[in-house]
Amino acid sequence: MIEVTNEDNMALMARYPDNHFELAIVDPEFGIGIGNSPRLVTDKGLKKKEWDNKPISMSYFDDLFRVSKNQIIWGGNYYPLPANKHCVIWDKLQPEKLSFGMFDYAWTSFNGPNKIFRYLVQLEKNKIHITQKPVKLYEWLLMNYAKKGDKILDTHLGSGSIAIACHNLGYDLTACELDKEYFEAAMKRLKQHQSQTKLFL
Repeated sequence: MIEVTNEDNMALMARYPDNHFELAIVDPEFGIGIGNSPRLVTDKGLKKKEWDNKPISMSYFDDLFRVSKNQIIWGGNYYPLPANKHCVIWDKLQPEKLSFGMFDYAWTSFNGPNKIFRYLVQLEKNKIHITQKPVKLYEWLLMNYAKKGDKILDTHLGSGSIAIACHNLGYDLTACELDKEYFEAAMKRLKQHQSQTKLFL
C-alpha cells in the first residue's frame, strides 16, 4: 500500500509509535538554497522554490530516529548526525570538469562495507523536482537494505521516485510532501505509472 499525504513531516511522524517503520529513506533539505540554483531553475526550466533556504531543525532527526528502526539519509553530511559505520554513494557518472556534483552521499544506520550505486544522472528524464533522484536508485536501496514486509517511511516525497520504486517492488510506503505543487505532480506521476503497469500486465 502506498499512502501519501500533503502535510508537514513532523505532523506525520507524531502519529506513529516508536520503531513503527523498519526503514526510513529520506532526502531532507540541506539549507544551501538549491531551490534558487540558476543551473536548475534557469537552465532546466524548473520553478524557483524557497524550501531549501534554511536547514531543517535537529528535532526532525529526533523524531525520525524515534519512529524508524533504520535510516538512510541523503545529504547527511550537512548535519551533525551520529558517527556511522556505513554510507551509500550515488555515483552520477558525471565528467570531472563539469560544475555539477559528481556524487550524492547518504548517511545510514547500517554496518558493513560502504556501497556505491552507479547510474548516469542524464537518464532521469522529465524532471518535476529540483533534487529528483532516479527510481532505479530507490529500487537498488530497497533491494539492498529492506526486507520483505518492511514498512518504509519517506518524509520528503519530492518527485515521488520512492513511491514508484515501492510500487514496483511491493513495499508498503508511508510518505508526505509539504509543497502542494510537488505533491500533486508526484501523485500524478505515480498514478500514471500505476496505470501503465496495469495496462502492461
